[in-house]
Amino acid sequence: MIQITPQMRILLAVEPVDFRKGIDGLVAVCRAALGTDPLAGALFVFRSRRRHALKLLTYDGQGFWLCQKRLSAGRFSWWPSTGERGAVRLDPHQLHLLLWNGDPSRAGAAPMWRALPVPG
Repeated sequence: MIQITPQMRILLAVEPVDFRKGIDGLVAVCRAALGTDPLAGALFVFRSRRRHALKLLTYDGQGFWLCQKRLSAGRFSWWPSTGERGAVRLDPHQLHLLLWNGDPSRAGAAPMWRALPVPG
């Protein structure tokens, strides 16, 4: 089971991928196009060309997990522009919004980490 934790590193691939790709094909995209080691524990998010489906890929230490969400109607409305670099970092609450077809760029939440003042 995939659990999305607050400390999880989530990388969203800006460019769409061919959804005929399975685990090995997406691992190759992680290495070649995103320049990231898929065995490092990050969660990768990919979208289809028609924006109607997402695939999530992660490695749990024993093997890969591959999950897919396909909308029954419509398309995912938000996605970063293709002018950005290969992958965009998302916070866990932003991924939850994206999975429900929301706009993560409008997520009004406190930063995941901030320095606390030292008392005294």
